[in-house]
Parts: sequence; structure tokens; C-alpha cells
Amino acid sequence: MTALSANLPDTGTSTLSHLDWLEAEALHILREVAGQCAHPALLFSGGKDSIVLLHLATKAFRPARFPFPLLHIDTGHNFPEVIAFRDARAAELGERLIVRSVEDSIAAGRVVLRSPDESRNRHQSVTLLDAIAEFGFDALIGGARRDEEKARAKERVFSFRDAWGQWDPKNQRPELWNLYNARVAPGEHMRVFPISNWTELDVWQYIAREGLAVPSLYFAHERPIVRRAGALVPVTPLTPAREGEQVESLSVRFRTVGDVTCTCPVASTARTHAQILLETVGATLTERGATRMDDQTSEASMELRKREGYF
Repeated sequence: MTALSANLPDTGTSTLSHLDWLEAEALHILREVAGQCAHPALLFSGGKDSIVLLHLATKAFRPARFPFPLLHIDTGHNFPEVIAFRDARAAELGERLIVRSVEDSIAAGRVVLRSPDESRNRHQSVTLLDAIAEFGFDALIGGARRDEEKARAKERVFSFRDAWGQWDPKNQRPELWNLYNARVAPGEHMRVFPISNWTELDVWQYIAREGLAVPSLYFAHERPIVRRAGALVPVTPLTPAREGEQVESLSVRFRTVGDVTCTCPVASTARTHAQILLETVGATLTERGATRMDDQTSEASMELRKREGYF
């Protein structure tokens, strides 16, 4: 019996669904982290991918406690619905949640904004690396997927980071036959992505199958927006309408729920899991390509940020 097949559910037949295989692979990866790493942490923001990751952790380790804490790097500009969901879910599970804030990094002079209204999203790298040093984490488990954009498609499942938290896509370890090497020297660490091989559609199918709760922002709702550079920008105190822009009330939903200052909704009437699945099947843009304002320029490209220590 292989390590992966040992995690497969007992269905009573030899036929396993696509989601069963993905789940089994993720459980194997989570247990590898627990077995090989001394001080791991699971990144939990309250977004859909981290919700799936958290649920997989319950399947991998319950009824025991998780062998790692939960960690969130808060920009201070997250959607309040998502933060409330994060806190409620961590409390429900009774797991330790560590929160470190970009706001504190700014106050300490570790992060310097070019302007007060600059997005804090890319500056999470500084706060994240400081948290890794503070707690001595040797592995961070994240919900990144290879289908999100090109830089993440280059990632290994166990992604090595050097002593400065830097990612070099050319300096990674082979992962043949689902064998993973998590050995690191002091100061180095791994980023581990158990759902790397999942797609956005897989995530929503799994959420529907497992009956997982998600923040209400993922479902269609009426929201004031302005149209800016081909995107629907939510009108909030952090992202007010500019002079000359017309505010509309539109039925929208969020495909991803990152920092308010750089996350856009999409026009939608999908208010159920089934309707979201239909929309996802027909989508022609990745969720980041369609909804993230800060991923549209080469200066702020994901690969550059990942090389600097981003998620």
C-alpha cells in the first residue's frame, strides 16, 4: 500500500472520485508536514481555500488537536465579514490562532508606505517573515493553487525558502512519487501547498460536497461599485469613488476575498453553490486575473513578490 492510497476513503468499491483523490493527496501532505517538521503553522485567513485547508486538517488529525497553530497576516484592510468568520471558525475548533498585523509593522517602521492609500497587500511579506522569525516556524502550510496564476504554477508542493525567506524557483527539490523532503537548516523554512493541484472548480465542488460554511461575500449580493480600468471596484471607505465616477448598485460576488484595496467583485447572480459552480465552469479568466488590481503590473507581479517572501 502506498502512502497516498493509505489516505483514500473506504468506498466499498474500486472507483474513487476526482475529489476523493485530491483529498487523499492533501491528507498525505498534511501528515508529512506533521511528521517531518518541528514547528509548522497553517495559514488561515477565512478565505475559501484556507477554509478547505482547515477542513482537510480536521480530517487528517481529529479527534486530536492540530499539531500546529493557525496563523494569519492581517493587512488591517481585510473585509470585516471575513475576519469575523476567521475568528468564529478558529474558536469553534478550539485551535490557537496567531494574528500578526501589517499595521504593527508600519508602526514599528518595518513597513514604509509610499502614500497613505497604497495597498498593503504586497507588504504582508515583511510581517510574515517577522512572524516566522518570532515563532521559529520551519514550515507554513498555505492554500495556494497552481491554477491561480503563472508564478504559483512554478511552485513545488514543498517549496523551499532560504534564510532570508526568499523563493528561487530554480533552486527547488524534486518531488518524485509523492516523496517530499522537508529538511531545512536553521533559519530556512518550507512553504507547503496541500491543495496545489486543485482548481477553483475543485474547491467549490469540495465546499458543496462537504457542506462547508464560507463568508457571505462569496455569494451574490447588492453592492455599490464603480467601473474602473475594466474592473468593478467596490465603493468602501478605503476605496471611495473618484471624482467623475458614477456609483452603481450591482449584484456582485467575490471570487477571492483579499485586501479591500485591491480586490474586486465580479457581476453575478449566483446565490447557491450550484449557481457558483455553473459560473466557475464558464469563467474565462482566473480568479486573480479577474479580481485583483495589484496583479496587473509587472512591478507588482506575483513572482517578484514571492521572491521577496510573499505567500
